[in-house]
Amino acid sequence: MREQYRTTVLAETDLAPTPMDQFARWFEDAATGGLHEPNAMVVSTATPEGRPSSRTVLLKKYDAGGFVFFTNYASRKGRELAANPYLSLLFPWHQIARQVIVTGAAARIPREETAAYFRSRPHGSQLGAWASAQSTVIGSREELTDKYEELAARYPEGSEVPVPEGWGGFRVVPEAVEFWQGHENRLHDRLRYVSEGAGWRVERLCP
Repeated sequence: MREQYRTTVLAETDLAPTPMDQFARWFEDAATGGLHEPNAMVVSTATPEGRPSSRTVLLKKYDAGGFVFFTNYASRKGRELAANPYLSLLFPWHQIARQVIVTGAAARIPREETAAYFRSRPHGSQLGAWASAQSTVIGSREELTDKYEELAARYPEGSEVPVPEGWGGFRVVPEAVEFWQGHENRLHDRLRYVSEGAGWRVERLCP
């Protein structure tokens, strides 16, 4: 189960001035390259005692200020980020032999931004945010579907669903962003931007 990656070399001179600009380039390549859900990323958090946990989450926005995703604040990742804001994001773009790894700290976004995004979601997804007490133990799937049906009756299609109080967005402000490009014979390119004052230092890592 081994694959030889035959791709062009990623040189320092190829990089954009900032990691967010470089991410925008690669994200466009992933989005137009036929990848399924290129915005899917593995979010890894840890407890204050250092016990890690990971899950796949969808990136909903990125800009010069960082990466944004949404979740239930009482979920496992929400609780862990409240106690320890440092985390890692991994974009595993296997089909194009690339991956991006982000490390940094997360903070809740303003409530008005959360509300604006929540209202843009499909009606069923809005109800789902209310129906699921994410990460808690549940007795059966029927409990979940019954709760959903109760909400669907209370807020029929076309009605306004209020934003759950305990649901919202996190913005991840990167401290380091690594761009990995696969090559044959395991001579992969790994170029990492590291925050340095008001700018970024680029360093090459051995594969």
